[in-house]
Amino acid sequence: MKRISVVTPCYNEEDNVRELYQAVKDLFGRVAKYRYEHLFIDNASTDKTVDALREIAAHDPNLKVIVNTRNFGHIRSPIYAILQASGDAVIALAADFQDPPEMIADFITKWEEGYPIVLGVKAASDESAIFYALRKAYYYILARLSTVRLVLNATGFGLYDRKVIESMRQINDPYPYFRGLIADLGYEAYKITYHQPLRRRGITKNNFYTLYDLAMLGLTNHSKAPLRLAAMLGFVMSFCSAVVAIVYLVMKVLFWYRFEAGMAPIMIGLFFFASVQLLFTGIIGEYIGAIHTQVQRHPLVVEKERINFDQPSTNLVSDKPVDAVQYDRTLC
Repeated sequence: MKRISVVTPCYNEEDNVRELYQAVKDLFGRVAKYRYEHLFIDNASTDKTVDALREIAAHDPNLKVIVNTRNFGHIRSPIYAILQASGDAVIALAADFQDPPEMIADFITKWEEGYPIVLGVKAASDESAIFYALRKAYYYILARLSTVRLVLNATGFGLYDRKVIESMRQINDPYPYFRGLIADLGYEAYKITYHQPLRRRGITKNNFYTLYDLAMLGLTNHSKAPLRLAAMLGFVMSFCSAVVAIVYLVMKVLFWYRFEAGMAPIMIGLFFFASVQLLFTGIIGEYIGAIHTQVQRHPLVVEKERINFDQPSTNLVSDKPVDAVQYDRTLC
């Protein structure tokens, strides 16, 4: 009997975890011949999220919980939970309902057809048009600069076969860019497009720093283009500076009393070159920071508590078919 693991990272999601648990449970009540576990990993929530999960777990052995000692961030914690899952396939599902739980049925269907990875890809979103456009532009640029073929508008929401999970485990990256990691493994993927709704309850935990961190992580992990751009731009600017210097020298020799260089070109050039230097120093710093993180080899997370891991999942769901949910499907 095949076993499916659904992994949900959460932080201060007390308004969503009960409803999400019930939605996943109801869905597997209609999926034929599968055992399942729903694994929540909590990033040291300060609300009543853990209390709610503990209460549910006391009555359902299929719900498993890992509680972290502190907030280890939105990058390390989800990866750790995926590696702890025991299913033949692992489904990554957000706690805020922006990943539609009903798509799990379609993921499993394509997995049974032989695809080791089935990804949910955003075709549209209810978020702000400006933010959606910025995200789309970033992923397009990153895909063009990357050394591997990244899937545009994929958030990580999807299904991953056990062999994919074991390949991820061998990489042992202490701060992985999950979307790039999946692309780097090279397994065949099937894409299912969907319309991303707004968060159902609560507020997003992302801010400018977390989004910037994720953007820089994707760039430094999968592209050397910024470093090479710095080198090429430095060469071009040096050449241009030499040409301008020669032109100024010739003009001054020919028109000694009439030609005045003035302070404006000097000040503009000074601030321009200083800005460019600071920009590329920052880029180099991001790469050095990424190397520093790799060298430290810190664990992904440190656990405070595990709940229900000593209890086997006993729920054998019925063999009634799932009602088909219509989504556009395209082969990756």
